[in-house]
Amino acid sequence: MNWPRDEYVLATKIFFGTGRKEPNTRGLSKKHVVEGLKSSLKRLQLDYVDIVFAHRPDPATPMKEIVEGFTQVIRNLNLAYYWGTSEWSAREIEEAIGIAERYNLIAPVVEQPQYNAFHREKLEVEYLPLFKKYEYGTTIWSPLASGLLTGKYNNGIPEDSRFANNKDFFKDSLKDLESDVGKAKIEKVKKITAIAERLGGNVSQLALAWAAYNKNVSTVILGASKVEQIHENVKCLQLLDKMTDEIKKEIDDILDNTPTPTRSYGRDR
Repeated sequence: MNWPRDEYVLATKIFFGTGRKEPNTRGLSKKHVVEGLKSSLKRLQLDYVDIVFAHRPDPATPMKEIVEGFTQVIRNLNLAYYWGTSEWSAREIEEAIGIAERYNLIAPVVEQPQYNAFHREKLEVEYLPLFKKYEYGTTIWSPLASGLLTGKYNNGIPEDSRFANNKDFFKDSLKDLESDVGKAKIEKVKKITAIAERLGGNVSQLALAWAAYNKNVSTVILGASKVEQIHENVKCLQLLDKMTDEIKKEIDDILDNTPTPTRSYGRDR
């Protein structure tokens, strides 16, 4: 496999392992960070990746060991250039950065959080000090809220949708979708669809553009089951060019869920 490395940022993730149950075949022990990354690279047929993510925090491993493990694969083994976090709290990220600074280790540089029009609190409030202090990056996942922001569920559950084909796995999501809160979200999606069409696109593209418009979003992860979906979603760049603060406010007014900032008591910096 010959990847054109100058055109892509290649990444992988470490935490859950491949199904084995031994203590060091999952989590973020130094042993698993090293061996897990080597195994991932072997499967990918690569010598190294640009970035490796700690796919969850690991309360069973001391933070210093975690930072040492990622420093080792970058500085000593040349298996990655950078490391990042995924679904970590701001406190955990701050702890990792502090340990890296104290012991001359390599700090994480990017978080992979869930972020979309219906899931905003963590990125817009909790991580804000990290963005200001460290210019911490983000690679967001679920920008379409598991398909809710595509509009496909506006008139029920389509037979070919992931919810219909995996009812047991998505039973909680189905229950939420059929609740009063879920129905209210669908009504909001319908109103946002009108804005998307006015701008010359569809609601999926506008939802992606809305997420990418946030200056603290570095990368948007696109998930798709068909190539055509990727082609359609990439057209969000056309709507991103049309996004303005006024359009964002129009969308936010429909969503009516802008998180409340942390109180500063008049002490904003």
